[in-house]
Amino acid sequence: MADRHQALAVLAAAIVCAGTLNAQQVADTVFQPRLGAPAFEAERGPIVLIDEAHHNFHTAEGRYSPFAQLLRRDGYVVQPGKSDFSARLLRPAKVLVVANALAARNQKDWTVPTPSAFNAKEIRAVHDWVENGGSLLLIADHLPFGGAAADLAASFGVGFTNGFVLDSSTTRGLITVRRGDGSLASHPITNGRNAAERVDSVTTFTGQGFPLPAGGTALITVRPGWVLFLPDTAWRFSSATPRKSAAGLLQGGVLRVGKGRVAVFGEAAMFSAQVAGPARRPMGFNSPEAAQNAQFVLNVMHWLTGVLNDQ
Repeated sequence: MADRHQALAVLAAAIVCAGTLNAQQVADTVFQPRLGAPAFEAERGPIVLIDEAHHNFHTAEGRYSPFAQLLRRDGYVVQPGKSDFSARLLRPAKVLVVANALAARNQKDWTVPTPSAFNAKEIRAVHDWVENGGSLLLIADHLPFGGAAADLAASFGVGFTNGFVLDSSTTRGLITVRRGDGSLASHPITNGRNAAERVDSVTTFTGQGFPLPAGGTALITVRPGWVLFLPDTAWRFSSATPRKSAAGLLQGGVLRVGKGRVAVFGEAAMFSAQVAGPARRPMGFNSPEAAQNAQFVLNVMHWLTGVLNDQ
């Protein structure tokens, strides 16, 4: 029992330290991943709207600027979304990106409760837009982000957990999934347009896990040995923190909804390039462990915009 409590204390200390580093993360504007042939001519591709109207932790000019730049290099037209979701806002866009939105209550207070970042009218507008051919990239990290996006996710049948998926044996939230062991699925997104775009491994950096509804397709599956922690305060853990096995939960998946497409992910850093803490530790597709993440990000966007199809 003493060994178990000591292990939990070590885990808690490591997680609090990781949380401190994550709070200091900023965009790595220097890193430029290698790209193949752009999918579209410069500034002639589909419009991608990145939500910035819901206290988002990641924005096109902030921590997601490397993501926005990656898309622009591929020919997409990237625009910030500065107002509540509505048919008028969404009409010109092909893809809506919602990354780590928050309700006002949790902008500086990462404790429960974590109310929805979106009202019912906005959720209905997004759902209708997707059913009529729009594409949604919904990204929601660990507490409080999973809770803030839970109602939007639920409208598509996705069950966000609002916790932390961690490896309790190594005190790490960094997960590398691989095609070889089945944790990274074989799918048009991982196969790409050609052999150069094939993705065999993807790394995520401390997120949540979720199930998909029937008809959804798993991309990233959490392996056995990982634990879903459900604290009431982000990055605060103790022996009393509720937890359960995370095996089989997803950190990435896709589904078709009407005429549209939805891609859902439970971790946000994997879509950008950041540096964290005083040591400026790489975190995202600039990380040595995440060499294929940037290609994976583009492949996700190619599926959402029909460059890649399910067959």
